Amino acid sequence: MNAPAASRTVTYVYCVVAASKRPRLTRLPAGLPGTGPVRLLELGPQRYLAVADAPLPRYGQAAIRRGLTDLTWVSRAAMAHEAVVEAFIGATAVLPMKLFTLFTSDDRALAGLRADRRRIDALVARLADHLEWGVRLMLNPVSPARRKDQATGNNGAGSGTRRLGIAYLNQKRAERDAARERAQRARSVAADLYERLSDRSRAAKRRPPGEVPAGEAPLLLDAAFLVPRRGSRSFGALLRREQRQLESRGYHLTVTGPWPPYSFVQQ
Repeated sequence: MNAPAASRTVTYVYCVVAASKRPRLTRLPAGLPGTGPVRLLELGPQRYLAVADAPLPRYGQAAIRRGLTDLTWVSRAAMAHEAVVEAFIGATAVLPMKLFTLFTSDDRALAGLRADRRRIDALVARLADHLEWGVRLMLNPVSPARRKDQATGNNGAGSGTRRLGIAYLNQKRAERDAARERAQRARSVAADLYERLSDRSRAAKRRPPGEVPAGEAPLLLDAAFLVPRRGSRSFGALLRREQRQLESRGYHLTVTGPWPPYSFVQQ
């Protein structure tokens, strides 16, 4: 006899863990709301799947489709998913699975991942003992008063005997020239930063930056860097130095990490 639908579960997969010894499951986060405790399935020698039982009424296809329309629900699930993945960061390698990776049973999960074993082994070989750092570089906004002073080259002095119309046109032209020069300089700063950090990384991924409009705080650089675990501390120190130097030049650098190599698993 089939179990009632309310009691049926599916297998939720958080990540693949590569480790020489079976990881301990102490002090792990609770995982996605409503799911069971995190447990391990043996995928192969030194390979494990971190999984949990997920109630089908809550994590079936129809339920997930409904949930995807609720950004709060998705955000809560994503944070819980990442918390479990990051709990294994000390392992040789952690390969995060996509949010809402589900199989109908443990056996189906093992079969599905074993069929992809060649790619998994290649990823483990490339990502073993590496961590990810993320950086986002923004241009601090310039106040309207400061932009006017920079553009006209005065400190609040009047236009003297200039005719008002000519003075206005000259001011607007100077503002456009100053904004164009600042944007070009900002893009150069972002490119130089990316190159310096790439030289200290095994791999790097840069997402396309936005445009550089005047008077706003545009995103100049959004990038991830794959760094050997043994060099992660020195890389973090380098990022802190860059933060201080860039702040003094009118930029804001946000640093995240170290994390499991989320950005490099899909390569």
